[in-house]
Amino acid sequence: MDCFNKGILAGEAGPVNGSCTEIIVVRHGETEWNALGKMQGQTDTDLNEVGRRQAVMVAERLSRDPNISAIYSSDLKRALKTAETIASRCGLEVVEDKDLRERHIGDLQGLTIIESPKINPVAFEALRSPRNDQEIPGGGESRDQLIRRCTSSMQRIAEKHRGARVVVVTHGAVIDKLYKRAIPGGTAGRLWNTSINIFQLSEGDKWSIKLWNDKSHLRETEYLESASGGGDASG
Repeated sequence: MDCFNKGILAGEAGPVNGSCTEIIVVRHGETEWNALGKMQGQTDTDLNEVGRRQAVMVAERLSRDPNISAIYSSDLKRALKTAETIASRCGLEVVEDKDLRERHIGDLQGLTIIESPKINPVAFEALRSPRNDQEIPGGGESRDQLIRRCTSSMQRIAEKHRGARVVVVTHGAVIDKLYKRAIPGGTAGRLWNTSINIFQLSEGDKWSIKLWNDKSHLRETEYLESASGGGDASG
């Protein structure tokens, strides 16, 4: 991990093995709802000023890697604006993919974790249910539905770009589920806004993780402390 991290910072990351696709998964920059602790789901919130600056910083880092060949993104503004900032510095266009959207959390969208049990206890219990097939009232998805659509998107991207390195910009709950696909039974932990997470998808549907939750591009700046979040609903 450290060797690759230095390489991507210095522009020395080499070519990808021909039987593998390397996917750099980036969480979007901060939004005002992130800062307020509101659960976003598929509410189409935009980046705040901190988030825009975070996007520039991760874009500057990724632009040092000459081997990035494509950029994919959720079509929600917070991810798309982050992806467009990266693309502008890498000389690429963004391919939008709705399957990379955050989990829809139904009636809980716009509420905080603290107020949710009081305002909508039924939906909150559905969110916290241990059942992976539990949908959330108000059009919310189950974990199984989220897993199917986001892993299918990654598999399509991997097949299309075999032997290449690409960027995917998406959301906290999506990245959490991708982690669990690569490391069954593992715990992703708290994800930082604009963190870099590198997945390798090999032939035979083999997943592995090369770098996780790396935020070194935010170090020693005023933007790091605001950059925390991630998880099943924060967006």
